[in-house]
Amino acid sequence: MNKHQSRSVDDDGLARRLSRSVTGPVLFDRASRGRYSTDASIYQIQPVGVVVPDTIDDVAAAMAIAREEGVPVLARGGGTSQCGQTVNAALVIDCSKSLRRILHIDADSRTARVEPGLVLGHLNAALRSCGLFFPVDPSTHARCTLGGMAGNNSCGSKSIRYGLMADNVRSIDAILSDGSRHRFGPAGDNDNSATTTKIADLLQRMHALGLAEADEIAARFPKQLRRVGGYNIDALTPAAKAAGRDNLARLLVGSEGTLAFSAEIELALQPIKPRKVLGICQFATFRKAMEASKHIVGLDPEAVELVDRTMIDLGRAIPIYRDTIDRMLIGEPDSLLIVEFHGHDDQPLLAKLNDLESLMGDLGHPGVVRATDPGFQAAVAAVREAGLNIMMSMKGAGKPISFIEDCAVDLEDLADYTERLNDVFERHGTKGTWYAHASVGCLHVRPVLNMKDPADIATMRSVAEEAFSLVREYKGSHSGEHGDGLARSEFHEQMFGARIVRAFEAVKDAFDPIGLLNPNRITRPPRMDDRTLFRYGSDYKPVGNFVPALDWSDHPGALGGMLGAVEMCNNNGTCRGFDADVMCPSYRVTRDEIHVTRGRANTLRLALTGQLGADALASDALADAMALCVSCKACRRECPTGVDMAKMKIEVTAARAKTLGIKWRDRLVAELPRYAPLVSRLPALANLRNDSPALRRLGERLLGFSADRQLPEWSNARFLDREAADSGAVHGEVYLLADTFNRYFEPEILRAAVTLLAAAGYRAIVPETKGRPLCCGRTWLAAGMVNEARREARRMMDNMPKDQPVIGLEPSCLMTLRDEFRSLLPGAEADRFAARAMLLSEFVAKTNPAISLRPLPGTVHVHGHCHQKAFGAFPDALAMLRRIPQLSIQPIKSSCCGMAGSFGYQAETQATSRAMAEAALLPAVRAASSADYVVADGTSCRHQIRDLSGRKALHSVQVMELALARSG
Repeated sequence: MNKHQSRSVDDDGLARRLSRSVTGPVLFDRASRGRYSTDASIYQIQPVGVVVPDTIDDVAAAMAIAREEGVPVLARGGGTSQCGQTVNAALVIDCSKSLRRILHIDADSRTARVEPGLVLGHLNAALRSCGLFFPVDPSTHARCTLGGMAGNNSCGSKSIRYGLMADNVRSIDAILSDGSRHRFGPAGDNDNSATTTKIADLLQRMHALGLAEADEIAARFPKQLRRVGGYNIDALTPAAKAAGRDNLARLLVGSEGTLAFSAEIELALQPIKPRKVLGICQFATFRKAMEASKHIVGLDPEAVELVDRTMIDLGRAIPIYRDTIDRMLIGEPDSLLIVEFHGHDDQPLLAKLNDLESLMGDLGHPGVVRATDPGFQAAVAAVREAGLNIMMSMKGAGKPISFIEDCAVDLEDLADYTERLNDVFERHGTKGTWYAHASVGCLHVRPVLNMKDPADIATMRSVAEEAFSLVREYKGSHSGEHGDGLARSEFHEQMFGARIVRAFEAVKDAFDPIGLLNPNRITRPPRMDDRTLFRYGSDYKPVGNFVPALDWSDHPGALGGMLGAVEMCNNNGTCRGFDADVMCPSYRVTRDEIHVTRGRANTLRLALTGQLGADALASDALADAMALCVSCKACRRECPTGVDMAKMKIEVTAARAKTLGIKWRDRLVAELPRYAPLVSRLPALANLRNDSPALRRLGERLLGFSADRQLPEWSNARFLDREAADSGAVHGEVYLLADTFNRYFEPEILRAAVTLLAAAGYRAIVPETKGRPLCCGRTWLAAGMVNEARREARRMMDNMPKDQPVIGLEPSCLMTLRDEFRSLLPGAEADRFAARAMLLSEFVAKTNPAISLRPLPGTVHVHGHCHQKAFGAFPDALAMLRRIPQLSIQPIKSSCCGMAGSFGYQAETQATSRAMAEAALLPAVRAASSADYVVADGTSCRHQIRDLSGRKALHSVQVMELALARSG
């Protein structure tokens, strides 16, 4: 290990120095360091601490202090590296929160200067108005940072057209380990007035090295487009100068933060090609797909992407991708190749599709699914981009593991190479999952292994050695996209030879003689199978006597399956994206790792395995990680590996409640269904708080409800069970879930539902029970009172015994029947009950009743409740409204409204709640005409819209009732 890792560091003293010198957060607590100890690789190394800089000056100050203290520094972007590049025993500098400005765009020269923490997707969104884009497009474009892409020499599906990151970075303004700053760019641009003698000497040494090693570089560097291993010292050679590729920024690109810190990056842009078509080719065998790739490339496509049978099957099991994958298939092929053609006009592109179909027919693979509709194309792109993570949705101890996954060989050799590698897997008793860039001979392959099993770790080593031997035989590159890190640096000498590796070391030592920057990556690395560096090390195990309160049997493994569910998070970072539907609303506001699904899952995993100390489940550290989770359930649907943080939060809340008890405010909210029947008889008295500033201030001091927020108003005409008794029943009867919120606060919505169901020919049954009405139990679950919620689930199932549908209006309540009931009372009975539960709009979509509706001219802006989206029910809400003649439906593209039960009313979270609403929902509501309708089916959503915009939002059933009323 490097000299810094053995040195004793005064963590408290270092933290104090940093806190005095930088304006951004300085994080040295155990939980924060744990969250930054992993990336999307198999490795885990706890950092010394974390700095989240506000400015580049913060970076320079942190580096200076680290240099004086002898502490290594690790630059980090989105933390999605596959090979362990962004974990180290170092001071982590997280660029992703604040260092994300676009500094300049020059449309004429087609360049942009950016800070390293800028997300690629944000850059391209800003460039769209200029008709430009940045063409390096990894599947993580919604969350990967430009600094991380430069450090990793990222590629993407269009590299066949536009090359790698090294081909598209014009210059890098970098901070070196000694604190000096210099702009590295094309030859001639480096000798500027700011160049010091030390920098001039460094540049001279690099050019001398390139000259001395030119022949060896020519002989040993793989002749592959997709070669990202080692340092790009080929940029230093006379051949590079002759080809105009002697840009010294190329040397920093792909250096994984080991040579310099990128303060500013200048990028080369390309004009957008506005039209696109896809052809999805079907193959009976994997080898046939590989053989066809070299022929397809002759048609000059923009990209050719592979989807194998494993990905097809796993993707179909994920609701958000199921329909798209089914549309992509003709029959049941073994493999697909997705071929993209881009251009400016439709006719030449359609001709390309025709050529593709003819080619496939000639090759004996007739049948191409044509994707010319932008909506279908976007859905296919979402599947393709989620490919690596769809593979990771495999349940059980064995997972597809990344360590040889992006080797690249010539297209002529691709079929033979992949077949021989499959033979290697079979010989070692495993199989590989395949996906990615068939156009450039770079396929992501992950053998399925259990990283907790020493035998499988030994298998990993053997497979790596045999795979890299094959790659060298085919004169390929053992790293074609995801870099070196811990997984591949060890094998450089076999790939490049000893002389080149010594040259790499000379580059490292020239740039970073003190070993400050991300040491032991690319040069002088540890063994890739050193288990002390693994996330699942030899001492990894659950601790304590924790017994989950919910059923986790879908996830085999420790703690009744709960630990297995938490381990489904592989740190892919999809939750950090900003083009997702809902996930993750709190991260969108704070941009803090602690408040993203990945950060919460990591914190929980560390707690369950004793890495945060004893009784960590009840700790403040874990409570802080969960504090801004609004249980939107978006991750349940949008996370490719199915991490259900809302369910995990119930467990954490229950564990904390068991140890520390329940706060008065939480108990008051939880017990609402119990006392609501009594309080609702005195609505005027109950509503006094809202009209009295003094009572509101008192409520904030005693209970923590913000004095700035109105609480829901109790209705003076609560809904009574018997109101449903007289409705007609032409087609049959349905149970109506008269939830607590609509029953006592907005009873007109329940009455509208009874009216609409009657118009559809159904009688609504609201079961009368002894004592209080039925409840879904959600308020108790939110407080961690799982046993109370279980009793409520039992009551409801006992009182709705028939096979009729159970119809709900409040998404959070109805989806509790469909989801949590199965974890509270696992078994066939709960499964059948869940299958009967549906929102009113889903029931209308399923039964398609004849309802007489008159025109309702106008526009309705519809905000989808998070749980509607999480369970795929939002389209049915829109479809129901589309039944109304002359009503224009405008879905609002928004994440969570931010209210989330009591979250928006709490003094400590109301600012975050408002920020969530302001991100997209409230601007859309304010932009709507005063004559338009605003619809939100969630109680919380309607209150948030009313309180923060002044607009009254309706439930979709109320709009339907308006059309019914007009027909009467």
